[in-house]
Amino acid sequence: MMVISRTPYRISFFGGGTDYHTWYQKHGSRVLSTTINHYCYLHCRPLAPFFEHKTRVVWSKVEEVLQHSDIQHPAVRAVLDFLHINQGIEIHHQGDLPARSGLGSSSAFTVGLLHAMYALRGMMSSKRELACEAIHIEREILQENVGVQDQIATAYGGLNKIHVHPDGDFEVTPLVLPHGRLRELHDHLLLFFTGVSRTASDIAADKIKSIPQKAHELHQMQSMVDKAERILCTGQDLSLFGELLHETWVLKRQLSNKIAPAYIDDIYEKARHAGAIGGKLLGAGGGGFMLFFVKPEDKIKVCDALKDLLLVPFEFESSGSQIIFYDRQQYSQMSMTRRDYMHLRNHHIEEAKPLNRQRLTRLGLVKE
Repeated sequence: MMVISRTPYRISFFGGGTDYHTWYQKHGSRVLSTTINHYCYLHCRPLAPFFEHKTRVVWSKVEEVLQHSDIQHPAVRAVLDFLHINQGIEIHHQGDLPARSGLGSSSAFTVGLLHAMYALRGMMSSKRELACEAIHIEREILQENVGVQDQIATAYGGLNKIHVHPDGDFEVTPLVLPHGRLRELHDHLLLFFTGVSRTASDIAADKIKSIPQKAHELHQMQSMVDKAERILCTGQDLSLFGELLHETWVLKRQLSNKIAPAYIDDIYEKARHAGAIGGKLLGAGGGGFMLFFVKPEDKIKVCDALKDLLLVPFEFESSGSQIIFYDRQQYSQMSMTRRDYMHLRNHHIEEAKPLNRQRLTRLGLVKE
């Protein structure tokens, strides 16, 4: 049996920073984001008992372990434990873009792995369940400093306004735009890789600490989501969208001195001088990908100004996390759990434990 999941990366336009529990549990959160056609792929299958190791995990490392508790990759270890998967598993990860670079790659991995592991159990998953359980794993089990927008965005896919309520409920509202308007937005965007990856949780921890002192800035950033939605949906001059991005840049830099190091400021100023109306450093900050809003006629000038950076072409996508391959052919439970023929005298065959618990469909409240 083999399952392949495909989960998109995301670009967050507005509202980032309001999706941490220390903020939205008091004020709610609104985020405007889109997923793009670069993906996290996870190939997963039960591992037959022909090897010295029980489970094999291939990511930037190759892990061959006898017990799941020995797996180094934290999300893999947590997901297998969360789903009570005891049998041997082989997992291969392939990502279109670098990890830890501001496009929600870590959450795309967790969402995609949950999706694939549930499919191996023969269970369907809704986008809401995937988002909520990925948040639970990252925030409650792994104790990472994460917001909630990435898991929701990569699970659902599309250009959406995400509204998170203080009680943990949330809505995902797709922005319905004429094809020409959506193409116009795309034609004003340039995505560059700075060549620097970083651990978002470390930077997010600094931002979370500053939230009580940055209420004014966060309220402004949250209000920009509705402004951006009106610009896109009412046919206003699209340059206003770029100007809002610049306002967000100025506000976001005030949340933490780790968000925009000096070299990022230099890149941003070069792009603005060459004609970019606005832009932002994607993700928690510190490095990774930068997005710029540029009139089509000025794109060449901006690309020339940033010729030392890698330009990454992309398109919008709307599928979210999907199972793109599902092969139901499988070995018997007997052949997968026993290593020799002597067990044929033993009629007791260990079966996988069923998952009887209720799936998560809302965000759990975090106690301070």
